[in-house]
Amino acid sequence: RPDGKVGVRNEIWIIPTVGCVNNVAQAIERQAKSLISGTVEDVVAFPHPYGCSQMGDDQEHTRTILADLINHPNAGGVLVLGLGCENSNITELKRYIGAYDERRIKFLAAQESDDEIADSLELIRELAAYAGSFEREPVSCSELIIGMKCGGSDGLSGITANPTVGAFSDMLVGAGGTTILTEVPEMFGAETLLMNRCINEEIFEKTVHLINDFKNYFTSHNQTIYENPSPGNKKGGISTLEDKSLGCVQKSGSAPVMDVLMYGEPVHTKGLNLLSAPGNDLVASTALAASGAHIVLFTTGRGTPFACPVPTMKISTNTALSTKKSNWIDFNCGRLVEDTDMDTLKNDFFDFVLEVASGKKVKSEEAGFHDMAIFKQGVTL
Repeated sequence: RPDGKVGVRNEIWIIPTVGCVNNVAQAIERQAKSLISGTVEDVVAFPHPYGCSQMGDDQEHTRTILADLINHPNAGGVLVLGLGCENSNITELKRYIGAYDERRIKFLAAQESDDEIADSLELIRELAAYAGSFEREPVSCSELIIGMKCGGSDGLSGITANPTVGAFSDMLVGAGGTTILTEVPEMFGAETLLMNRCINEEIFEKTVHLINDFKNYFTSHNQTIYENPSPGNKKGGISTLEDKSLGCVQKSGSAPVMDVLMYGEPVHTKGLNLLSAPGNDLVASTALAASGAHIVLFTTGRGTPFACPVPTMKISTNTALSTKKSNWIDFNCGRLVEDTDMDTLKNDFFDFVLEVASGKKVKSEEAGFHDMAIFKQGVTL
């Protein structure tokens, strides 16, 4: 991109400022698919229920996450679709977006348009012409930012998929790249393993606050901290939160923790980063994308079809899941307990991630799935 950022997709994104225009955004998406050509890979709308009737941190989170996505380099062009009377209106949101390229970002307030769909399609034609000027080119993998997340676990999660992702993380960090680990409640009980790897005292203290702030979030709502694991985790063979957490932190490999990010904060530092976000799959994966992840690696022993705003790669912990849900699963780590050693598997996996970064679609992309969820904590007016 002209600003020096690197994208692994060249899509046009439609970002509603408020849930009131979700259906309009989706209607525009359907009609704009006809504009996909050349190097423009897709047109995608990201509906969400927020942007108005919010207070405090919730309103800030909505504006921050929307601005993060608007600025994401996987989008070659962005239509910001507003209503006109919402709290997080276009004028307000521009303060969070910062300086922007008028060729790349277009704005439309539906209340100010006689025909918001026709006018939006005209703007997307302009965006498609601009985005179509970009072509793929060789880039070092040191530019990659990869998010790491786990879904429903089973007894092999901490033996196959999570350690493989951890080995990948070490390889990418060793090559000068960046990885992000999140879902803080699923670090509880294993957090000291991360604290012991902090690069300095400042990052250690930030990690302590990361954990304690999330525990305070639970207790401030009069909820028990140790409500995890979920029924699906238990059915898969996870009996305690510590079981789940010890699997979670394995995705971080053995590299030092270089930085700790607040929710919605973009990556500043190469290497392994920790990000404040809950364990919920959609919310956490969206948070990874908002912080700059080009791709999200999603390990699962149970399977899930969802996706987030960036390519969401499903990595099975066992071969049976990979075979049964081949329409969901992109890479099978069950091979590790069958006929493949870790050195071979991690190299195969690293190569596969580079293929996805180079344009290969993951299963959820092939199915046309794109989801987005924002973290809500407080009052709705």
